[in-house]
Amino acid sequence: MGDPRVAPTTTHSGVWLPDRHAFNRRLPYLLLAPSVIVLLALILYPLAFALRNSFWFWNLQMGPAPLYYSGLDNYRMVFQVTPFAVALKNTLLLAFLGTFAQFWFGMGVALLLHTHLRGLGLMRALLIMPTTLAPVVAGFLFRYLLEPKGGLLPWALEGIGFPVPPQGFLGNANTALLSIGLVDTWQWTPFFAIVLYAGLLSISEEVKEAAQVDGASPWRMFWSITLPLLRPIAAFLVMIRFMQLFNSFDLVFVLTSGGPGTASRTLSFNLYREGLVNYNIGLTAAMTWLVVIIVSVIINLYLVFVYRKREW
Repeated sequence: MGDPRVAPTTTHSGVWLPDRHAFNRRLPYLLLAPSVIVLLALILYPLAFALRNSFWFWNLQMGPAPLYYSGLDNYRMVFQVTPFAVALKNTLLLAFLGTFAQFWFGMGVALLLHTHLRGLGLMRALLIMPTTLAPVVAGFLFRYLLEPKGGLLPWALEGIGFPVPPQGFLGNANTALLSIGLVDTWQWTPFFAIVLYAGLLSISEEVKEAAQVDGASPWRMFWSITLPLLRPIAAFLVMIRFMQLFNSFDLVFVLTSGGPGTASRTLSFNLYREGLVNYNIGLTAAMTWLVVIIVSVIINLYLVFVYRKREW
């Protein structure tokens, strides 16, 4: 007799019947296939389009189609005629320092929310409000708050003796990028706090009680128990937020327009200037691929570092 666990594909009369087990195994892939195909098309086609046109001289001010094959000239021109190096430095500073600050501020707020103080329910409700604002709205809000003449923040800082640049924080080359980072931190620290707070709630109380019985101090419990248990959530959060900050455009456009000069210009704003202001499509395509390569290298190095000793 055959194995009763294996569903036959034909009957004794020769009529074919589907193998239900095989069909059930393939069903999830069949249901996911349309979404995956559409997603790949939306990702791969623009990348292929940009790669192809990065080797052609194409400026919409001169014609609707590429004029001639230019080889690697567009890639050379990225460094020669655009402030790519400055924009890359500003982008890396904004992404690394912004992610670092938002994570640790968010961790502090999450630990505070995890206590049993009065009013934390209202605080949790208020905390989510900055993240519901569009970045453009947050940018206009702080643009008026940071106005050098009449802005609330310069007035308050001058009242406590803090030096305010005559051009304002957004008009000074030394403080423009920092101001953008602070506005972004104000808006997205609550996102870190809420997600990390949810992670704290998922940690078993038995683990904490066992550590307390062993005489672990609160500081030791945080570094040896809480932080390692939050590592999967934290690793994902940091990666997602870093990529978002690396592509920062809204706040830069609204607050400083990349100025003064190129003091706060980022890679995304550079792409906007070359593609939608100067209409230099070939140069913009080359710059796009340079950005893709840089982000891919950074994220892959991060994943190797985070997952090299995966024990969770």
